[in-house]
Amino acid sequence: MRESRFWLQFCQGSWLLASIITIMATPVLAQKANFGTLKLSPGFEAQTGIVNGYTGGSFSLSAMSNRDRDRKACIGFGDPNPDHILVLEKDFDNLKILINSGGKDTTIFIKGPDDSTIRCGDDTGKSKDASVSDRNWKKGIYQLWVGTFNPGVKHSYTLKVEE
Repeated sequence: MRESRFWLQFCQGSWLLASIITIMATPVLAQKANFGTLKLSPGFEAQTGIVNGYTGGSFSLSAMSNRDRDRKACIGFGDPNPDHILVLEKDFDNLKILINSGGKDTTIFIKGPDDSTIRCGDDTGKSKDASVSDRNWKKGIYQLWVGTFNPGVKHSYTLKVEE
């Protein structure tokens, strides 16, 4: 009797441990983006780098990182889940990611494939729309959040990736 109880507890514990390991090992790509995935290779057609979405949420994007790799402030509020997944199939020398919400006050937070390369953007020139223009984009999976300066604000936008 004691032996069968031991095996029952052992199997339940093993199942729990296996479940935790499976969840922790699930790749980022398996995480659902609110508005889908972009897969790009150098020389991609312009239309391939355009997706739509809308802002909203009260999750502080700066809670993931206060500063990006260039020491720029990461600000804004969005959804806890990434809005978009960007899969770069090869390295890119330069990329520009632009948000067009008609001049609303948007922000962008980008987490690189190594989870430590962070890129953030706020106003672009005189526009309140966010953008990030940077060099040395490594092959891999990037998570993108489009946020707003104030929590809970909902604006439709177009996200455009350019080489």
